[in-house]
Amino acid sequence: MQELWQNQSSNLFLWTPFIMAFGAGLYFNLAFEPDTTLCILFLILSLILIIFKTKLLIRAISLFVFGFCYAATFTNIINTPQIPYGLHDIKIKGTIENIDYTSKKTRLYIKTTAATIKAGTGNAIIRVSLNDGIPIPKVGDEISAEIGLFRPNGSDAPEAFDYARWAYFNNLTATGYLTKYEVISSKTKNSMSTLRDYLHNKSKSFLVDTLVLGYKNAVPETDNPIWTSAGVGHVWSISGFHITLVSGWLFAIFYLIFRSIAPVTRRIPARIPALICAWIGLLFYLFLSGSDVATVRAFIMATLVFAAFIFGRNAISMQNVCLAFCFIFFMNPHFVLQPGFQLSFAAIFGLVWLWNDVKPKIPKNKILKVIFTATLTSVTATIFTAPFVIAHFYSMPIYGLIGNLILLPIFSIAIMPLVMTAIFTSLLGWNYPAVLAEEIYKFSLMIGNQISELPNATISMPHVPNVALVFIIFGFLCLMFIRPIKLKINYLLFVLFILIGINIIIFQPRPLFYATTDHELVAFVGKDQKLEFSKSRASNHFFTFNTWKQINNEPIDTKNIRRKPVNGIWHYNTPNFNLVYIQKFVPLKDNLINLCNDENIDYIVSYFDVKAPTCNHKILRGGFVIYPSGKIKYVNHNRPWHNPR
Repeated sequence: MQELWQNQSSNLFLWTPFIMAFGAGLYFNLAFEPDTTLCILFLILSLILIIFKTKLLIRAISLFVFGFCYAATFTNIINTPQIPYGLHDIKIKGTIENIDYTSKKTRLYIKTTAATIKAGTGNAIIRVSLNDGIPIPKVGDEISAEIGLFRPNGSDAPEAFDYARWAYFNNLTATGYLTKYEVISSKTKNSMSTLRDYLHNKSKSFLVDTLVLGYKNAVPETDNPIWTSAGVGHVWSISGFHITLVSGWLFAIFYLIFRSIAPVTRRIPARIPALICAWIGLLFYLFLSGSDVATVRAFIMATLVFAAFIFGRNAISMQNVCLAFCFIFFMNPHFVLQPGFQLSFAAIFGLVWLWNDVKPKIPKNKILKVIFTATLTSVTATIFTAPFVIAHFYSMPIYGLIGNLILLPIFSIAIMPLVMTAIFTSLLGWNYPAVLAEEIYKFSLMIGNQISELPNATISMPHVPNVALVFIIFGFLCLMFIRPIKLKINYLLFVLFILIGINIIIFQPRPLFYATTDHELVAFVGKDQKLEFSKSRASNHFFTFNTWKQINNEPIDTKNIRRKPVNGIWHYNTPNFNLVYIQKFVPLKDNLINLCNDENIDYIVSYFDVKAPTCNHKILRGGFVIYPSGKIKYVNHNRPWHNPR
């Protein structure tokens, strides 16, 4: 055992970013907000214990506390303004900071004073959608507009996606719509947003928007399910795939240029200035693409690789990936909860582990070598990202390997080069490369559609509790970071923790009843195990229907079933609890006393706030779910990103 422990010394650093991330994850999932002053004190103390040589266990605990307290301190420092409630038909003045182009609508990011929208002091960023027929302003324009705003919604169920938290950590105060505006002054703003907007207008191609400019929703909405089922949905989020291609092209171009300059090559190898120039070009591409977290991760990795080539060091290693992880964590600790971060790092960790540690035997035949490498890479990336795909999207594409082997070469060899070329030719008024790229896109879409139509192309998956995901992640960490001696203990621990995580998923009961925080929408599990809702539509809870369906392991594209009330009251009887839900005032007033006195009624849920001291124990408030046993689990809505200050 001592020999095994001593063998781990070179890999101990690799655990550092994950211990910090687990600490931050605990903070983000708390039901209460810890004291800020204590967090700052513990942050300083833990940092001291980390820097000075202390015992390994104490240092590990300090890293966990540091991650927790860093996330808490960061949350209070950014202090994103929040509106107290929805605002309609209000007039504001602001500046267009950015424009987001999607396949269905255009969205403006407007910088305005927080006081104008009752969000406190300072400045606020709001995102509003343009109604059809309204002309699109320019980045930098100062406008006067009539808008409506909504508060970002919190999670609809325990451990579900919390849009309010995402908006808070992405500096977004509110979302809404714009009915009309007028330009007060038009200024040409020298920024990357202006350049992105200019290139969008010149290229007029959704492929340029997506693959170069980083507009995530520019791909036609009807096409997205096809790409997801084919397993290549990651192509539309600029990450390692795109950075690798662009860096390779830039290096090749500059390498050929510097090879032809004799005074340079006589003094230094041509690869060094070529790498430096390629890195500058890659930095420009990072900002041009919108600097998404997955793009930042890929850029940092490319930077480390370039530096390693320049200084003659190992280019791709676990240490470099962990350094990139730490850098992005310090930029914004909330990134650790975002799908782009998790999927991006899961894939790169898996691939580095495969090719650096496992070192599979590659066939000598060139054709077999390409096929073997592509297949093994795709399989590894799929396995390592699978837990996060299931946790965030509640589904798993079965034919992803086929889709990647067929479609990625088309994107690499044809679509991406044409799209990159289209950026430059569009400035000259020649858009043929973009047109040709879209024709190849249609051909690829046809292939993707055939893959998506195969039997069971996408399988619905159950909800993954946070504790199960932690066990699964820990299993992968043991696989990658523990160095065995004779017994493959890393594989044994991997299997053990994965099985624990799977068992938690399997035996985790699904809720029988769901309620939003305002009780405008509730859902019951019917006899056929399908959800029945109190409403078939709810504008304030548009995405709630799909979230609850996913947790109940239902397809999200099915019709919303509405349960009809009896005399204005929804009765729900189960073996372990009986519940009534009342949405209107008259049925509540006429029946509340009888329901309170009825011993067969365990819970009362009302759209209106009820004050009834004699049966307060029956009345449920806030957002929650109820499990078959009758256990109630509430949704946390009392954190800084939920409550205006």
